[in-house]
Amino acid sequence: MTFLPVSPILLVLMAPSQGNAALQQVFMFGMIFVIFYFFMIMPQQKTRKQHEQRVNELKRGDEIVTVGGLVGEVVHIKETVQDGAPVKTMEDRITIKTAESRVIIERRSIARVLTATTPVAGS
Repeated sequence: MTFLPVSPILLVLMAPSQGNAALQQVFMFGMIFVIFYFFMIMPQQKTRKQHEQRVNELKRGDEIVTVGGLVGEVVHIKETVQDGAPVKTMEDRITIKTAESRVIIERRSIARVLTATTPVAGS
């Protein structure tokens, strides 16, 4: 039988009585929020930050997939200019080459960046 250390506060909260029923309910909802945060919100934030980093590190020659499903190679990146200096924003215009045509998209419409370090699914 394993012994798990239990703090005295938890013992008080687990004791059945009418006086601390509201406190037990608040504690229960708080624990549910903590569980949701660690299993749903935190991983989603981490994935979003990684995606933004990959999109901001985009360079000429990278292969991308847009939100609409276009697959193409980056030909040119026109960064937004603020105060005389180029700044990377999600409104930057990116020219991609798909087959025989060139398409101009915004940086925010990139769903995935396919480079030599990230293999294409199914290959």
